[in-house]
Amino acid sequence: MSHDTLPRPAKATGPTPPPPRGPRPGRRHWTRRANPVAGAGALIWLVIVLIPVYAMLSASLTGPDQALTGNPLTPPTEPTLDNYNTVLNSGFGHLLANTAIVAVSVVGIVLGLCVPLAYTAVRTRTRWSGAAFRLFLLGVAIPAQAVVVPLYLLIAELGLYDSLLAVILPTAAFAMPVSVLVLVGTLRDISEELYEAMALDGASPLRMLFQLTVPLAKGGIGTVVIYSALQAWNGFLFPLIFTQSDGPRVLTLGLFTYVSQFGVDVPALLASVVLSGIPVFAVYLVARRALVSGLMGVGGK
Repeated sequence: MSHDTLPRPAKATGPTPPPPRGPRPGRRHWTRRANPVAGAGALIWLVIVLIPVYAMLSASLTGPDQALTGNPLTPPTEPTLDNYNTVLNSGFGHLLANTAIVAVSVVGIVLGLCVPLAYTAVRTRTRWSGAAFRLFLLGVAIPAQAVVVPLYLLIAELGLYDSLLAVILPTAAFAMPVSVLVLVGTLRDISEELYEAMALDGASPLRMLFQLTVPLAKGGIGTVVIYSALQAWNGFLFPLIFTQSDGPRVLTLGLFTYVSQFGVDVPALLASVVLSGIPVFAVYLVARRALVSGLMGVGGK
């Protein structure tokens, strides 16, 4: 029998075994390594942040005669909740409600104006839209203290002095430049092919905004919500200048209740600070992922 007539081996009919796992040739296999220097630095930073918080909580549980004596890091020997009762019984709920109204209104105004504005700046590629966007960003370089007198005259002329609107409108105006900057960076990350696909389906610009842009810009929108809410919650200059009576007073001005010409009620003041910070901390816990993703990628997708 010749070599050409030898029978060929039968082909395997079973399933082909998977290739062996492992690093592919020609590629480096990266592994995570412990970084003790970074861990030690993070631990030191955590201690630096927690020490003032601990001192504030500890002092808010002491009596007025013990707040300024002894070591502030020593736990209170006789902790008491009288300071929190004093704060809650001195109109804290009214201050909290006014501050919440200001914060929610500022967030609504900023989102209602900045999202369409950022969408227009990204989707309209003309010289005039670019110039308007750069002109709008000049507000980042203008401090509120520089224009507080013209704002006071304008608000007084409009009849808004000593009202919550006198606090809401300037706060929203000064939060808009940074918000637009964050949202423009977010919307620029959205693929152009997605807009083209919706345009081929006959979608209008308004439908693209609400069905495509807003869902893909949740990270940037979350960042803007937290930023503008914090600006409104911690605002002090506008409530101080544009309000006078107790009706529109907010939390930052309410802290003056515990400051008099004869002294400062330190435990009650710190108890008020603790209570006013709880809502902000709760909002951060809920939206921390959106905030981090937005700050890491200027909004992200």
